[in-house]
Amino acid sequence: MTRRLELRHALCLGVAGALIGGWALPANAADLGGNCCADLEERIAELEATTARKGNRKVSLTVSGWVSEQVAFWDDGTESNVYVGTNPVEQSRVRFIGEAKIDKDWSAGYVIELGIFGGNGGKWDQNTPDGTNPNSVSVRKSSWFLKNSQLGKVTVGQDGTSTYHLLDDADTTMTRNFFDGEGPPDYQASFFARSGGSFIPGPAGGSNLRWSDIARGFNNSTPGDNGRRNIVRYDSPTIAGFTYTASWGEDDIWDTALIYKGGFGDFEINGRAGYGHSSDETNNLCHTGPTGFRADCEWWGVSGFIQHKPTGLFLFSGYGQQIDNTRAADVTTGNPALVDKTDDTWFVQGGIETKWIALGKTNLFVNYRHDSPGSNVAKGTLRTEDAEIDYISGGVAQYLEAAETMLYLVYQHADGDVQVAGEANRTNIDNLQQVIAGAKVNF
Repeated sequence: MTRRLELRHALCLGVAGALIGGWALPANAADLGGNCCADLEERIAELEATTARKGNRKVSLTVSGWVSEQVAFWDDGTESNVYVGTNPVEQSRVRFIGEAKIDKDWSAGYVIELGIFGGNGGKWDQNTPDGTNPNSVSVRKSSWFLKNSQLGKVTVGQDGTSTYHLLDDADTTMTRNFFDGEGPPDYQASFFARSGGSFIPGPAGGSNLRWSDIARGFNNSTPGDNGRRNIVRYDSPTIAGFTYTASWGEDDIWDTALIYKGGFGDFEINGRAGYGHSSDETNNLCHTGPTGFRADCEWWGVSGFIQHKPTGLFLFSGYGQQIDNTRAADVTTGNPALVDKTDDTWFVQGGIETKWIALGKTNLFVNYRHDSPGSNVAKGTLRTEDAEIDYISGGVAQYLEAAETMLYLVYQHADGDVQVAGEANRTNIDNLQQVIAGAKVNF
């Protein structure tokens, strides 16, 4: 209220000054009406009512995020359809970031990030056009940090671990925003797998297998990547392009990574390498044994990116592995000797990103990914022994600088084979083809 009165008085004094200066002008030019300040006060009140407020003036507040929605055509060889929903690679979200300077070297701050799904594009199947848990909001990040320009940064709370997006974040082109290293299984979602036109049943007539049952990797079916957890994380200062990071949390999960961002001459070069381990049996999809069963999971991965800046040509590749050392020990139905404890993935992506037109940069890319997932053990039952999956993808993106918007179009083809537990022969998986068109609007 005090600020409003001060602003009103300042504006009224300004108007009064204009009136005094206007005595030398014709009378009708200086006649602004008798209730000018009342009108100004009403307008000020309206502006204050529609302005975001902060709790204090010492800690900054930045609100950002994006809306990312898509239209997806899919064809599993027997059935086809078109769904509309939220992009699963980079779902819609709102982010609140704050920071305050303590002195010239120290600062403190916070991050709150909410994820928003309309139709859940990461959980589609042939019977669920909105996916499971649609129209939902989740807490992606909620953490505070303390940072020193010479010593580095400590983060506490729910946030990305050190190997979170280990295989994704080396990429600095537009593909990172709609087709990252985890993109192929993300778009594949939870569709049921078919063979010869029929759904593939689980062992002994169990529930039908989904592509996500056959693939492995506890973060978006991508071995080598960790996720967001309740952690304490340290990030070192960047020295000669290198940053070291380590995190620990839950009961117990820890990981570490070395990150490089730099280049030479006309080339931009980025790289990441990391390793993690978990003994948390209740919050780790690497091992899904019964509560109280001690888990012993480890993962590691490397990724690299190089781009020739004058032409925009780029190459992006990565490899990840996940090892569940107690997977076989959890088997109560099936033969533990047939369990494969190791899951692998590798991919290579090439393309060009450059500004050919005034609207903004254009990106053209092709991608190949091969997965060799190990066994799926669920609730003590050995469901699959191993599998081989191939993804062939390609697409185009156009950035609209004036609107902070990216348009994208992706084609993906997936096929492979799986050894269902108890079956004498391997089962060929029918092709799943998809065409995805969407937009990501930043704010």
